[in-house]
Amino acid sequence: MFWPLMKDCITQEDKDSLVNFIKTSNRYTNGPKVKEFENKWSKWLGVNHSLFVSSGSTANTLLLSAIVEKYNLKKGDKVLVPAMTWVTNVAPVIQLGLEPIFCDVEPDTFSFDLEHLKKLSKEHKDIRVVFVTHLFGVPAPINEFKKIIPDAVYLEDCCESHGAEIYGGKVGTHSEGSTFSSYFGHHMTTVEGGFVSTDDIELYELMRAKRSHGMARECSPEVFEQYKRDYPEVDERFMFVTDGYNLRNTEFGAVLGLSQLPRLDNIIERRREICDRFVFILKKYGNTFHIPNFDGNSSFCLPFILNDKTIKPKLQEYLEENGVETRPLCSGNLLRQPFLKDYSLDTDNPRVDYLHFNGFFIGNNHLITDDDIQKLERILDEYLTVL
Repeated sequence: MFWPLMKDCITQEDKDSLVNFIKTSNRYTNGPKVKEFENKWSKWLGVNHSLFVSSGSTANTLLLSAIVEKYNLKKGDKVLVPAMTWVTNVAPVIQLGLEPIFCDVEPDTFSFDLEHLKKLSKEHKDIRVVFVTHLFGVPAPINEFKKIIPDAVYLEDCCESHGAEIYGGKVGTHSEGSTFSSYFGHHMTTVEGGFVSTDDIELYELMRAKRSHGMARECSPEVFEQYKRDYPEVDERFMFVTDGYNLRNTEFGAVLGLSQLPRLDNIIERRREICDRFVFILKKYGNTFHIPNFDGNSSFCLPFILNDKTIKPKLQEYLEENGVETRPLCSGNLLRQPFLKDYSLDTDNPRVDYLHFNGFFIGNNHLITDDDIQKLERILDEYLTVL
């Protein structure tokens, strides 16, 4: 497999940093390295506060749980989500007793279809939260959504879009809170891990407690002191002020992240270069492929979207036979998943089905060489020029 979905991007320098840390430290759970990583991540992203957690999925859970508490959301309150996103963008909505409202997606941006969004805004005037996904490294036009549903709380899932840019800033800075993943195959990796980021101090303090069992001692010193004054009869070491989870990460993950973060901008730039080459290759084949709008993208993957869906399975098979690993576009149309069989998209001609049946992707990462790209082009030429 010369072109796998993911490559091991942990360098010897990263490993040496981790080994040295293990030799010189006796604190391995959430500690000073986690805090240092959080501060440096916040500076890189351009926000005031971040929390390093166990995954991008738990980041979504933590953020939405805190939003429920901050805004006193009730069971059955509505959260708008895209019909194509990762499943754990939607699962916390259901787990927290809220109602997901699914919006069709636009093939150019992999985000909310504006016409369907307008329809839903008229049918559901009580949408409380809009959870935007910046999918595949492509920035979603979030300001356009805000014009249609101006009064909702906006959140961003950026788990696949580190460093993607829109409106003069990085994704993850255009809402009340945002989430990121540092899983093995993402732009940078802590093997398992993720972030929640925000400028809202109230939300941040709430998430600090919720990340660690709901403990007051996890809050900032001034907030913790106030809790101690308010509840003197409770042992301050074991004071629980909200419902919580254990979503903490470790010092090990933070050490890996601190080693990789200085390389992140260069990694993103190389991914963009590879994506540009990929688009150039696809354009050779006329209207065989639909090519999305990649402006401002950070290129999580390289999507193939066939205008003729009958080509898709044979092209995938040919790529796999020649060492190129493929997979569906995210979870496909989520409403076709057994988990969500009781929900509907409420549109007659879902554009997400076009992506579900006509699309797949191959991996992208900064270790792909120019020779790899040329080999991929030859494979595509061998198959597509005979069509």
